[in-house]
Amino acid sequence: MKTHETIKVVPARYPMRLVGAAVALLILAVVVQSVAFNPRWEWGVFARWFFDPVILEGLGQTLLLTLIGTVLSVIFGGVLALSRLSSSWLLSGLAWAYIWLFRSLPLIVVLIVLYNFSYLYDTLSVGIPFTGIQWASYQTINVLGQFSTAVVGLTLVQSAYTAEIIRGGFLGVDHGQYEAAAALGLPAWRRTLRIILPQALRTILPSGFNEIISLAKGTAMVYVLAMPELFYTIQMIYNRTQEVIPLLMVGAVWYLAITSVLSLIQYLVERSLARSERRSAVNAARSRAVTPATQPTSNPEPAHAQLS
Repeated sequence: MKTHETIKVVPARYPMRLVGAAVALLILAVVVQSVAFNPRWEWGVFARWFFDPVILEGLGQTLLLTLIGTVLSVIFGGVLALSRLSSSWLLSGLAWAYIWLFRSLPLIVVLIVLYNFSYLYDTLSVGIPFTGIQWASYQTINVLGQFSTAVVGLTLVQSAYTAEIIRGGFLGVDHGQYEAAAALGLPAWRRTLRIILPQALRTILPSGFNEIISLAKGTAMVYVLAMPELFYTIQMIYNRTQEVIPLLMVGAVWYLAITSVLSLIQYLVERSLARSERRSAVNAARSRAVTPATQPTSNPEPAHAQLS
């Protein structure tokens, strides 16, 4: 008669993993000790300027530029993406040319050209092209000020990148979903908003939030317009006080805070989207489970689209 032997479970050991963790902690401790206790970092100056009203005003300008640039680039980029996917060669070609141009030009070049636009055109008019009919006319120098130039420049460049992200999201949706959505007889705009876009968001969101974070940091480039956003404000202060490193650290920490908040928003949005997808899958499974068993099985299942 056989007796059952007790099986002893021996946990796997990874000594190199422990060595790697110890080395990483040692390096981290050295860096923290060096930064925290080196008096040349001037943390007292950092603390004095961190919540200064001038710094906070520049931070507000940075956040406002990020918000407006994000909204406008998503709207304009969405139009460009749909134009790229259009069956019209003219719309597709014009959208491709725009994206090629503004992905090729550095942001600083676009900002400087826009800021000097009044040298090229004295006035900006609204009317019927190639005729003398004008409904309104404005001095270019009054239209394109510091803030408006920054918004237009950021939007022009960012919308080119956003368009490619949105186009990639639409191309990532299975072609069968397009056919199934068309079979429902819904208008094209409703098919796009209710069926295609919710599925494309899974691809769009991660890259889209990366671009928003890049835009938040890219607002520092508007310093060439002498606009008092966060980086330009810090630059003006340390040029006067010669406290360069602590003031740069003030800007670095504020940019870290901005990107951390945006990363948190990205995590919450992606988690909410994943929950809604799980609920849709559970509801679809339940609906299939309650389907009458007397239904003929010889008929092929009709195409279905995922409504959201």
